[in-house]
Parts: sequence; C-alpha cells; structure tokens
Amino acid sequence: MEQEQGIASAKKVWESVKYYTVKCAECSKWRLIPSKEKYEEIREKIEEQPFVCETAREWRPEISCKDESDVKQDGTMRWAMDRPRIPQTPSGWQRILRIRAEGGTKFADVYYVAPSNKRLRSMVELHRYIDEHPEYAQEGVSISQFSFQPPVPLDEKYSAKRRSGAYGAIETQNNDSAAPQTQN
Repeated sequence: MEQEQGIASAKKVWESVKYYTVKCAECSKWRLIPSKEKYEEIREKIEEQPFVCETAREWRPEISCKDESDVKQDGTMRWAMDRPRIPQTPSGWQRILRIRAEGGTKFADVYYVAPSNKRLRSMVELHRYIDEHPEYAQEGVSISQFSFQPPVPLDEKYSAKRRSGAYGAIETQNNDSAAPQTQN
C-alpha cells in the first residue's frame, strides 16, 4: 500500500493493513477498495448506504455481482472487521491500525497521526492535543471525527489472553460488510 508522499515522508507510518475490502450486501463477495480514503468513506456510511458491487463501478466500470470475489479468506492473511459508523478521518490526519501478535491482550491498536506527525493513542491525548492546537478546531476538526475503537478479528480461532479482573461480553451485530485485511 503506497502512502501519500507528504504525510508519510516526515514519519514512518507502520500500519499493518495491506488491503481494504468491503463485502457486497447482495452477493456477499469481497471487493477491493482502491484507497484507504475511499474505504473510510464507505465505512462511515455502510449502514445507511449498504455497499453493493455496482458501487465499485466508480473505479471498476465493468464489475458486477456475477464476477468472482476479489479476495478469498484462505488463511494467508489475518482478517479484521471495522465497526460501522467510524467517521472518516479528517483531511491531513491519518488513522493507523496496528494488528498485534496473536495471543496478546488486545487484537489491535488504533492511533491517529496529526498533520504535525504527532501520534495520538487515546481520546484523552487527542482532546488535550486539539485543546493545545486551536488551529485544528478553527479548520473544523472536532473530537466527534475520531474513534479509537479497534477492529474485531474475523478469524474464529483467534483468542486473546484474558486479563485478570472482571470480564464482560460484547454484544455485536452480525454485520460483516466492511473489513480491512491485515498482513500476517
């Protein structure tokens, strides 16, 4: 995956996502998305505007549900699914997904990189950073444009280490329409 020269040149971006794909709501086939920006645009509105193969005609004029899936879940890559309604990253910022080694306490980490190349790891850090740099608020950047929710693994065999203390179950919808694929 190539990075935009201006953003990645000052600081190495170490994202582990190799391909961005979306599953067609009609035929359930995976379609490659040409850029991270396009993927984020689709992901943000996936519930209101379900992705269908014909949507991909914007970058692949001949594509339809009759064509084979662009990629298959064959075990050569680790698959993860983003949660719906994660907002599109503001212009000049980057949302970085870093998939952890299997067996860790978490599946993935989410970071944001500001236009200044400052890496932010939490909503608290982000809030403090925007407060200290009011020029971003003046440009229309707000906390509501960010989400540190990590993707969930699509590999049913994946298991994270249990942390000591109380445990809780997370209830999720059966909506697997948008998924970044990660390198092993």
